[in-house]
Amino acid sequence: MSTTRPGASARFCGRDFSPAELERIRCLIAQANTWRSQLARQVCQEFGWRNAQGQLKEMSCKVALLRMERAGLLVLPAPRGRNGNGKKAAPTQPLSALAPAPLTLPAHHLHALRLQLVRSPRERLLYRQMMIAHHYLGYYPMPGAQLRYLLYHSAQLLGGLGFGASAWSLADRDRFIGWSGPQRQRNLHLVLNNHRFLLLPWVRSPNLASRALGGVCRRLGADWLDHYGYRPVLLETFVQWPRFSGTAYRAANWVRVGLTKGRGKLEKHHQTVLPQKAIFLYPLRPDFKTVLTRCDPASSPNMYVIMLLSKVVLGHFLPILGRFSHSFLHAHELS
Repeated sequence: MSTTRPGASARFCGRDFSPAELERIRCLIAQANTWRSQLARQVCQEFGWRNAQGQLKEMSCKVALLRMERAGLLVLPAPRGRNGNGKKAAPTQPLSALAPAPLTLPAHHLHALRLQLVRSPRERLLYRQMMIAHHYLGYYPMPGAQLRYLLYHSAQLLGGLGFGASAWSLADRDRFIGWSGPQRQRNLHLVLNNHRFLLLPWVRSPNLASRALGGVCRRLGADWLDHYGYRPVLLETFVQWPRFSGTAYRAANWVRVGLTKGRGKLEKHHQTVLPQKAIFLYPLRPDFKTVLTRCDPASSPNMYVIMLLSKVVLGHFLPILGRFSHSFLHAHELS
């Protein structure tokens, strides 16, 4: 979020909300006793907040509304469910896949490695419990577009990776890319953040981490295109410094470009309040800088929807225009 000053726009989940839009949200809350999920859907519909496939960005909107409330900009309706979205919390019983099973073979001996895209409720539960139990940052729901993977050797679970929206502003990353503020706002969706990467603590396989990173980087673009209608061109991740050195990322050809400021998303006084982290980047195509610094509006997710609609409209009217032109020319020849 950029600011919460009265009378100013505020940024939440990668979108700027004008004072008029914030007031409209307050009016929607006051008009009816609505669920939070219904409120998020209505806000997305009225403000045209959609992803590249034209779908409402309801999850991002729910997170944005919660952050608005925490910033003192509005008061949301009381949650109707235990976890605030009308759904009961998932059970937390231990899963057999998370039972310790030591593995020490080098990665080049693991011929049955595979990445499983998280789709089913069981896979989501497994991913969540694994991160809660074994990742030093734990687990929390991510807003917006995201993909998660489980890493297996045959049937044995080895770890997982998660990708989602990139950070809005990173001085060292932005300097490396060389884009302007408007270019960043237009093309930021083409950068993804690897926000989670975990190998289970009993997995001690040399070179496995870099091999897993290489495998997911090779398939992520196609998976993202399949789910969200466009291909990302750059990946980023943060490595807490000096707690970790980023050895696996370096081995997988990620490039360290600088450090975060340690301010977090909501810090407003330019003070370091969080541990600094090293910024690593991985290009998914060699001309990523050209793509990210171009001013072509066709790179925007909203333009993706407009282009699809244009094709439908043109496909409907071009035959009619063709018949009209043919009739006009024929009449002209007879006159």
